[in-house]
Amino acid sequence: MDIKSKAKRSENMSKIRSRNTKPELFLRSLLHRNGFRYRVNYPLVSGKPDLYFTKKRIAIFVHGCFWHRHEGCKYAYTPKSNVQFWIEKFNKNLRRDSVVREQLKAENIRVLVVWECTVRKMMKDETFEQDVLAEIKNFLELSIELYWEL
Repeated sequence: MDIKSKAKRSENMSKIRSRNTKPELFLRSLLHRNGFRYRVNYPLVSGKPDLYFTKKRIAIFVHGCFWHRHEGCKYAYTPKSNVQFWIEKFNKNLRRDSVVREQLKAENIRVLVVWECTVRKMMKDETFEQDVLAEIKNFLELSIELYWEL
C-alpha cells in the first residue's frame, strides 16, 4: 500500500530525470577538474553513454541503483505497491542494459559503470573519492578490461 495518493506519486515520479542527475554531474565535474575531456550523452554511440571518451573509445555510465538493480545495494529495493509493474519495468531495464553492453562490445568500445551508491559515498568521503578517482584513471589510461563496475 502506497502512502501517497496516485496523483502525488505520479507527480514525484515525473520529476525523476535520466540525464544530468546529481551523481552524474558530480562525476563529470570531478573528471573535468582532473583534466579529462569527454562527450556527454554522445548520440553516435549505442546507449548514449553519460560520458564518452572518443579517442580512447570508452563509455562511462552512471547507473542509478534503483533503476538498474545494483545487486546487494540498499537502494535497489522493490516498491511494495504495483509489484508486477515494477518487476516488468526493472527486467526491461536490465535487458536493455545487456543489449547495449553487447552492442558496445561488438563496436570494440570499453565500458565502465559507476553506481549511484559509489558516487554518493564519494560525495561524503574525500578519501574514498580519491580512491575511486584513482581506479577510474587506471581504467581510462592503463587497463585493458572491456567491462568494469565501481
